[in-house]
This record gives sequence, structure tokens and C-alpha cells, in this order.
Amino acid sequence: MNRQHRVTVTSPQTRIAMAGRRGLPPGPVPRLAPEELAHARRIRRVQLRWAAMGLLGVLTLLAGLPLLLDLAPGLWQIRLAGVPVAWLAVAVLPYPVLAGLAFWQLRRAERAEDASSPGNEAER
Repeated sequence: MNRQHRVTVTSPQTRIAMAGRRGLPPGPVPRLAPEELAHARRIRRVQLRWAAMGLLGVLTLLAGLPLLLDLAPGLWQIRLAGVPVAWLAVAVLPYPVLAGLAFWQLRRAERAEDASSPGNEAER
């Protein structure tokens, strides 16, 4: 029986974080070169901007839905399969919208990393 040896690949940051849990002394803290640090800050800034827009979308949904239902009381009289449309809007609508916002945010964060990777200097 030929068994393959399993190897766990982690970043130095993971090793440092896990060292405190296992009682091991932490290893040296990795230092970034100045250009790598500037690159990481650019990516972080872009990702934070997209995260703020995603958060704004979530807040708009969570604050806008009750406002819509307050401004359109007729939605409580409209029924779909015996259930008021307003109730369906509160109970069902937010979840796919939130999932869509999360997917959008993830894609934008990944694109920010891809666009600013060292091999893509022309795309910056």
C-alpha cells in the first residue's frame, strides 16, 4: 500500500497566529519590502472602497425595505399564494439580494488583487 505524505501549506502569518494557540514560541515576524508594502496598501485601499460600497448596499436594503413597506401600505393587501407580498418582501427578498451583494463584493476584491498583481503592471 503506497500512501502519499500530506503536506499543509500555510503562510508565515498563519504560523505566527497558530503558534500562540499551541504554546509554541512565535517565529520571526515577516517584513515586507517597501514596494511590497505599498502594493499591499493599494490593494487594501481598493478593497476597503468596494467593501464600503457593499456595506452601503446592505444598509440601503435593510433601511429601504421598511421605508418602502411604510410608504406602500397597499402591498399588505396584495397576496401571492395566500401570503401578503409585503411579508414575502421582508422574509424572502433580502436573502438573495444579500447573497448577490456578497458575491459582487468577493468578485471586486479578487479583481483588485488580480489587477494590481506584479505581472499586471499595464492594467494599473
